[in-house]
Amino acid sequence: MYPFFKRVFDVIFSLAWLIGFSPLLLVVAVLVRVKLGSPIFFIQERPGKDAKPFRMVKFRTMTDARDDAGNLLSDEVRLTPFGKFLRSTTLDEFPEMWNVLIGDMSVVGTRPLMMRYLPRYNAFQARRMEMKPGVTGWAQVNGRNAISWDEKFSLDVWYIDNSSFWLDLKIVVKTFFVVINRRNINSSKAATMEEFMGN
Repeated sequence: MYPFFKRVFDVIFSLAWLIGFSPLLLVVAVLVRVKLGSPIFFIQERPGKDAKPFRMVKFRTMTDARDDAGNLLSDEVRLTPFGKFLRSTTLDEFPEMWNVLIGDMSVVGTRPLMMRYLPRYNAFQARRMEMKPGVTGWAQVNGRNAISWDEKFSLDVWYIDNSSFWLDLKIVVKTFFVVINRRNINSSKAATMEEFMGN
């Protein structure tokens, strides 16, 4: 029964979010175009429920700076101060509510990681894809990018096993305070989170 109500909540929340924040979304889109150029959106294939790929939409936060051989420079070099501001305020993730509205994601779930990580998961870690990925989640309000991969996966699977309306509501409220305080945005080892290489 809860999955049905979860979907109803997702539709109502994401629609209200996109309409209510539409002026802010427009301003950010213009600033991204001016400061980083086009495209405005960063669209990347990520694994959804049961590892089914979908195209996740975010605001772009990095330049396309390349070396002499045409290879993209490291994230640390391409992430501009403006991009860091978007990430620290989570403004770059606001367009993901479109993914929620069309059913690719939920407001609360496990964060969708990279497609290249799929063959690196063990059976326990792969359980994080038993539900739709979320814009926020239990791991995001309990350490975000400042915790280890093992801790992150354990929190993800705990959420899978304990998902409920009241837990989702708690996560949404806690997310607000995490974002306001700009806590645990980056790993100590990388611009965001270090690469997951498997166990």
